[in-house]
Amino acid sequence: MPATRPNILWFSMEDTTPRFGCYGDKLARTPNLDRLAAGGCIYPNAFCVSGVSAPSRAAIVTGMYPTTLGAQHMRTTHIDKRTPELPTPYDAVVPPYVKCFPEYLRMAGYYCTNNEKTDYQFAPPFTAWDECGKTGHWRNRREPGQPFFAVFNPTVTHESGMWPKPDKPLRTDPDAVELPPYLPNTRKAREALARQYDNIAESDARLGEILGQLEADRLAENTLVFVWSDHGEGLPRRKRWPYDSGTRIPLIVRWPGTLQPGSRNERLVSLVDLGPTVLSLCGVPLPAHCQGQPFLGPLEKPREYVYSTRDRHDNAYDMVRSVRDTRYRYVRHFYPGTPYLPWVPYRNRHPVAQELYRLHAEGKLEGDQNFLFRTRPRRNSSTSRPTRTN
Repeated sequence: MPATRPNILWFSMEDTTPRFGCYGDKLARTPNLDRLAAGGCIYPNAFCVSGVSAPSRAAIVTGMYPTTLGAQHMRTTHIDKRTPELPTPYDAVVPPYVKCFPEYLRMAGYYCTNNEKTDYQFAPPFTAWDECGKTGHWRNRREPGQPFFAVFNPTVTHESGMWPKPDKPLRTDPDAVELPPYLPNTRKAREALARQYDNIAESDARLGEILGQLEADRLAENTLVFVWSDHGEGLPRRKRWPYDSGTRIPLIVRWPGTLQPGSRNERLVSLVDLGPTVLSLCGVPLPAHCQGQPFLGPLEKPREYVYSTRDRHDNAYDMVRSVRDTRYRYVRHFYPGTPYLPWVPYRNRHPVAQELYRLHAEGKLEGDQNFLFRTRPRRNSSTSRPTRTN
């Protein structure tokens, strides 16, 4: 156990591609994220294991792949009267030897708090957190000197944040945003992406508040701060898909006195590595069942590949598997001959999805905008560049 155990602070965003100033986005308004990156390290080759939240968060909290746990389907906790044949609702049944990794931290004397989202595909056991709710905070420790692991989950950047909100005027100019070439470049679509920029700016302000509290408590020098997103941006062909556009996520780590300020590390990182990394940093042995690999701390281990999956989304069954190294991504479709755009009611509420369907019905989609209405081959492969969002 380290003589001086560090505190760990996670700032977990949702549905966010790194549209940050520190990642080179000139339209972003992210002064706090940029300041954090200037004092820490950016990992531009960070990826999630699934392009949708609950399977991804199952991997994060257990250090195991959702396909190992039976947690790969989205969603498991509701009944859809239109599809009574679906096996819902249910929880993923985690093997008895698997614990949420904060449980190991608590056994090591850490105060663990989560504010407040869980969404693990199973109910978090009461042993996972000292505090899990809207008031969760390191300031609630009974002993001020107790080391802590504190998680904050602002949800403003969720996919649903791009839906029209008449009572919330846009601050980002819709004409200034740039949509990928496979999506329609309409006013409605640009306004949706402009809302995402606004929502990221709102999350950035929340990060500033939390970092300010850390500094006010004189804890900044002994606290590692991690910023990440559970998966990529909530646009069609991005969210829910195991391409770079759906799995590349922002990852910034500030470790005063250890990580060089303003640095970049090109190593591959998977979100399944987050929990094992925290255990490594806190001097806690890794459980044998952990599949993630620490990318910091004494147990650090380099990674050759990252893996990602796509399975059922709501009432649309699918099975896609993908593997990526620093240069190439290979995608295998187990339902070849089916459309890229299966019917997912929740996604269909997205303004950009509605524009896709409208323009397709009118025969007005052009070039790559027709991509999602094509049928799939068995496999895709591509060359990927670490600095580009594909």
